[in-house]
Amino acid sequence: MRVLIVANAPVAPDRRLAQQASHADYIIAADGGAHTLATAHITPHLLIGDLDSLTPALVEQLARQHVEIRRYARDKDETDLELALLAAVAAGATDIDLFCVLGGRWDHTFATIAMLTLPLLATRNVRIFADQQTLCIVRDTLDLPGDIGDVLSLLPLTPTVTGITTTGLAYPLHDATLRFEHSRGVSNVITHTTPTISIKHGILLVVHHEDGVV
Repeated sequence: MRVLIVANAPVAPDRRLAQQASHADYIIAADGGAHTLATAHITPHLLIGDLDSLTPALVEQLARQHVEIRRYARDKDETDLELALLAAVAAGATDIDLFCVLGGRWDHTFATIAMLTLPLLATRNVRIFADQQTLCIVRDTLDLPGDIGDVLSLLPLTPTVTGITTTGLAYPLHDATLRFEHSRGVSNVITHTTPTISIKHGILLVVHHEDGVV
């Protein structure tokens, strides 16, 4: 089951939003993400959050469209995006695509990246789409389609990531270790249309840049 989550980062909607929405089985608006979806003429199945970023008129409109609305108190332990992720998992998501979750407040951005390591997401394919970038997690092996010349950065989200082996990249790694506090994994380059990345221990963030800028 493919779930699309749209949040409220102050960025222009990614050009791939409509395409991913057409492939989604279930669409979640995390609070102000409902604005982005409305602008793109996409109706979510679920609106979730404290709804402090929405006008009453839009909430009423979505209710008339039979959108499920789960309103939470503003004083809560989870961000609206985390609530959306939990809802996606509860709905049975196997694939989760996130839009409008990066940019604006840096603390929110950092928390969003950290949430990718949630244990309950370990068996699910989660991707973040941003302008000309896609972010995803490697816990064991990843095949990553891309164009030759695209840039990949491999960033540890645990103190160390060990046993890293890559194929199809300009700077190959063979049973290598990357450390959280070092920048060695930044700006590799795709040399084969389907590079592979495998690791033995740790959690690795892959940032795929499609603009060719190293």
